Formats: sequence, C-alpha cells, structure tokens
Amino acid sequence: MPHHPSAPPAPAGTGSGTALTQGLKGRQITMISIGGVIGAGLFVGSSASVTAAGPAALVSFLLAAGLVVLVMQMLGEMAVAQPDTGSFSTYADRALGRWAGFSIGWLYWWFYILVIPIEAIAAGEVVAGLTSVPSWIPALVVIGLLAGSNLLAVRNYGEFEYWFALLKVVAIVAFLVLGALAVLGLLPGSDTHGVSNLWSHGGFAPQGGTAVLAGLLTAMFSFQGSEIVTIAAAESEEPRKNIRKAVRAVVWRLGLFYIGSILIVVCLVPWNAGDLAGGSYQAVLDRMNIPGAARIMDVVLVVAVGSCLNSAVYTASRMMFSLAGRGDAPALFARTSRQGVPRNAVAASTVVGVAAVVANYLLPDVFSYLIASSGAIALIMYMVIALTQYANRRKGGRPAEVRMWGFPYLTLATVAFIAGVLVVMAVLPGHRLELWLSLGLTAVLVGVGVLRQRRPRSGGGNAPAPAVREPERAAGHAVGGR
Repeated sequence: MPHHPSAPPAPAGTGSGTALTQGLKGRQITMISIGGVIGAGLFVGSSASVTAAGPAALVSFLLAAGLVVLVMQMLGEMAVAQPDTGSFSTYADRALGRWAGFSIGWLYWWFYILVIPIEAIAAGEVVAGLTSVPSWIPALVVIGLLAGSNLLAVRNYGEFEYWFALLKVVAIVAFLVLGALAVLGLLPGSDTHGVSNLWSHGGFAPQGGTAVLAGLLTAMFSFQGSEIVTIAAAESEEPRKNIRKAVRAVVWRLGLFYIGSILIVVCLVPWNAGDLAGGSYQAVLDRMNIPGAARIMDVVLVVAVGSCLNSAVYTASRMMFSLAGRGDAPALFARTSRQGVPRNAVAASTVVGVAAVVANYLLPDVFSYLIASSGAIALIMYMVIALTQYANRRKGGRPAEVRMWGFPYLTLATVAFIAGVLVVMAVLPGHRLELWLSLGLTAVLVGVGVLRQRRPRSGGGNAPAPAVREPERAAGHAVGGR
C-alpha cells in the first residue's frame, strides 16, 4: 500500500525536526511492558470486581486476561512486522482506511488525556490525607513534575517508568509471598488462613452469572495499558525484539500479577467484607496484621498512580504526534525538539489534562460525564485491533516472528466476544451511560474521519508513518515496511 516516506530527522544543531529518537533502553522497555498492566486498578479497583462477583471474580479476571492475551498477540503480529509510534492507529489507517486510524487514534488520545486527571486526583487525595495541603495542589504538582520529565527526553520517561514499575513489581511479589504464607497458615500474627472463603459465604458465585459479567467489565478496564509497549518500542534500539519479548511475556505477567493477586484476596477476605471498600490489597494486609499497612499502601498507590500518569502523558503525546504526522492533527504537533521529543504534543496533552483536573474541582458533574465518555474506549480499541489484524491478513499481510494463533477463527471469536461484552454494557444499568457516551463520541469521530478520507492528505499519499531515527534509515534502508 503506497504511502509517503517519513520526513528526515533534523540536522544536528537545529532547533527542531520531525523525527523521534531511539532513547529507550531494553531494560526500560521491559519494565514499561510490565508496568503498563499494573495500576491502581489492581491495588484498589479490583475490590469492585470481588464485591460484584464474589470469589467468581477469578473467572472475570481469567476471561479478561484471555481477551487481552489474544488482542496483544494480534497487535504484536502487526507491530513486529512494522514498528510504529502510532501502533494500532497507524495499522488501522492502512488496513481499514483513514477514517479508522483517525477515529481510533483520537479516541485513544482522549482516553489517556482523562487518565492524567484521574491519576493526579488520586495522588492528590493520598498526599492530602498525609498532610494538611489541599488535594488539588499535589495533584497539579504531580502533573507538572511528570510532564516536565516527558518534555526533556524520552529516556527520562523511560527511567521514571523503570523505577516506578520496579517498585510496583517488588510490592506485588511481596504481597504474593506474604499472601501465600497466610493461606498456608505459616504467617505469624495473621488472622486468617486457608481457602474456605472461596465457598463459605454463599458459594463460589453468590451473586450469579450476571455478576460475573459485571466483574468482567471492571477487570477488563484494569488491564488497559498492555498495548503501550508497542508505542514505546518504536523509540528503542531494537523495536521488533522488544515487542516480541513483551507479547510473549504478557501471559505470565497477567497470570502472576493479576490472577495471583485476586486468588490471594478471595482466599483471605470474604467477598462481602465491608473493608474491601478501602481496596483489596489493604483489606488483605489488615488481616495479616502487617505493621503500617495503611502507610505502605499509600506509598504503593502514589507510585502506581505516578506511573500511570507518566505513561498517560507519554502515550497521549505520541499518539498526537502520530496523528499529526499523518495529517490528522495540526502539523505543529508533528515537530520534535533536538532531543527528538514532540514537545508541542506533550505540552498540549498536559494542558488538556490540567483543564480536566480543574473541571473536577469546579465542575464535578461535567467531569463525571467526561470520564464516562471514555468508559468503553478500551473495548472499542480491542475491536479495532482485531478487525485490523483480520483485514491486514486478508490483504496479504505476512506475519513476521509473531503470528496470531488459529487465524481467522480466534480473531473472529475475539470480535464476537467483544461485541457480546458491549451488549452486556447496554443491559447492565451501571454501565449504560458510559457505553452510550463512548459510542456517541466514537460516532462523531468516525463521521469526521469519513469526511477527511474524502479529501487527499496534505501532500497526497496514504498513511505516512511517523519518523523514527534509526540506524537503518541512515544507511538508506526502509524501516517498518517502507
């Protein structure tokens, strides 16, 4: 499929260019791929699934994890063949049409723009609980610090995320070890042990099958972030190798961190316990009688939300950069600094995120509607990835070192499953508003995308991929399918 070659990088010494750099190291990519699936949703939000479904929340998380594994395998197939900062948005542009790349790209940007205030507000509340400072002050400070690190160089984002993710992994491993000891009755001072909570409070699925589906929705949104590695890897020295490693490891990471954690929670805490409202990890640590459990969780939460906010600024700016490079966002967002950072895109994404924080405090009703408008975007993104991979293979796209299993049957089954989950959202009262607001926003963006598709891109061509400064390009070779 013909498309423009990417713009060349700016000569040394100039003030700006249109190319990213390969500033991320392999160890940073590894931690980004791990940290991408570990957020406050695991430490706190997973309690909502347990409360909704009981011990059967394990089934909810297993189904959600299975879906993410299949979607990541499809995305990995395309990303290894053509590493690109625009990731699935660029692939949708090429395989389905400009309207698809445009709409899913802006939807994804919107999702992560709203992650910025959500995580900043959460961090602000934790800090405010430890001090007498109003919560909005630390919320804005956190945004400023992490946005500032993203403005300097991509290696700063990578280094922050490396340590954030490492601390999260250490916290989870410690939790799993202590939890296993408590379950086996080997943890001194623990108030609970064994696995009787799996069935002794109304059975394994006390709320019925519908509750399992409700828990599935919460679990599914907790896994959002796995795809970030395919965006970040384009700024690493060996993008194909890093994407391949991340995709292959997603199974054990989801299994260990999420399924393992939820198993510990439902074994040690009754699903209808009132203290689950304070977070699943907190409830377990309280029953273990761990000294300073509340303060430990405060630190873990600040690290977790800081990591998510850091990734949100990075991801939103790179998607905006990619859209601008394809002519679907203002051209100034496609320009980079001498360090290869799309500073205009970082600044714009941060400003919108700060505006959302301000809206939360001044116009809370408006902010709640904004958040609801992103409620189904993860599912829409998964659907687009599956349809793109299907269309790409049907058009003759040849998988490289990663291949989707059981094509086309598993791909089509994934599409059908996602469609079924969207129907469930329409049926469950608690999810209808977010579904219809998300679909309404999607319909508007698709309409705009269709109109844009009828007009030629600036300069013509079809879906030029954003430039990344790579050794192969310096030697005159095509990269990422060019």
